[in-house]
Amino acid sequence: MKKNVLKKKSYDFSIRIVRLYQYLCKDNKEYVLGKQVLRSGTAIGALISEGEFAQSKPDFINKMSVALKEANETLYWLKILFDTDYI
Repeated sequence: MKKNVLKKKSYDFSIRIVRLYQYLCKDNKEYVLGKQVLRSGTAIGALISEGEFAQSKPDFINKMSVALKEANETLYWLKILFDTDYI
């Protein structure tokens, strides 16, 4: 079986996002922005995993496109957290 680098990297990213959320809630008492980045950041890997077993090529393309949108949204939330000195 071929190793799926994208799946591994997105999984590792999700773990880092969960740890960021834990940090934001515990140390900074920030829940709203943290919840947003948690939702979008972990959705990336979930969509990539779904795409691995897509029913068709268009289904695969759709899953990857939505994962890209979630990655873009996650970047937005991370920028907000950075520019407001939470991270």
